[in-house]
Amino acid sequence: MEKLIKKADVLIEALPYIRTFAGKTIVIKYGGNAMIQEDLKDGFAEDVMLMKYVGLNPVIVHGGGPQINDMLSRLGIKSTFKRGVRVTDQATMDVVEMVLGGKINKEIVAMLNQHGGKAVGITGKDAGLILCKPFSAKAWAQGLSQEADSHSDDEYGFVGEVDKIDPEILIKLQQDNFIPVIAPIGVDRKWKPYNINADIVAGAVAGALKAEKLLVLTDVKGIRDAANRHVSTLSKKDVERMVKKGTITEGMLPKVRACLTGIAAGVHKAHIIDGRVPHAILLEIFTDKGIGTEIVA
Repeated sequence: MEKLIKKADVLIEALPYIRTFAGKTIVIKYGGNAMIQEDLKDGFAEDVMLMKYVGLNPVIVHGGGPQINDMLSRLGIKSTFKRGVRVTDQATMDVVEMVLGGKINKEIVAMLNQHGGKAVGITGKDAGLILCKPFSAKAWAQGLSQEADSHSDDEYGFVGEVDKIDPEILIKLQQDNFIPVIAPIGVDRKWKPYNINADIVAGAVAGALKAEKLLVLTDVKGIRDAANRHVSTLSKKDVERMVKKGTITEGMLPKVRACLTGIAAGVHKAHIIDGRVPHAILLEIFTDKGIGTEIVA
């Protein structure tokens, strides 16, 4: 009986959050181990479907760096990174499209549908969803309050920056009760495809949809301060200060940039959470304490 009562207590704790977020859009950047481990993949699908069934509108943006690396290795194509950005020549771009827009995207769609969803996979090519411009090292650095590196922008190849999100197709899919699953491939004004960082796409999509929340799944607990202590809540100014001081570095930089982009465009809160924790999404959204780091305006 006590176990049943505890289960009821969990549901009661979730009730005010379900009431608050019903009908709201939640953008989830799906990546890291949560995309690789089978038990975590199933848990992710269950979390998304529970969100959908209780009235939230999830939108998924996924990455796929390890899978791209694996395919490039199989094909004998060298992977090169500068400032944490994958240098993308034509051969690499072909692989990125094949892996992100094909294999991974459709696997996620199938996984959600197997759990009772109505998921639809798209890329930035579909209905002009993601208009992009060539990557600028200077703009990237400014977006993170850092000094630009000495690399020429031409050295990055077909790497893009989000110029504009046209959310019309996403809104129509949501109105028809579908779950959009987005591969981070954009096009320029000549419809040439570009590889875009998935975190940055998630932030831009969340902003364009005026999402209630942006959730970024990663393989760490969240953001840590200079003393290596986990921080549960940060303001936009706190994050900017930590970036300038070098407390936030490397792989966390595009994630916080995505969060700041979303918040600047009207997202209420952004969360960086550990996707290795089973049902991390539900724990962050529907419980009082949460498990990651939330960033607020």
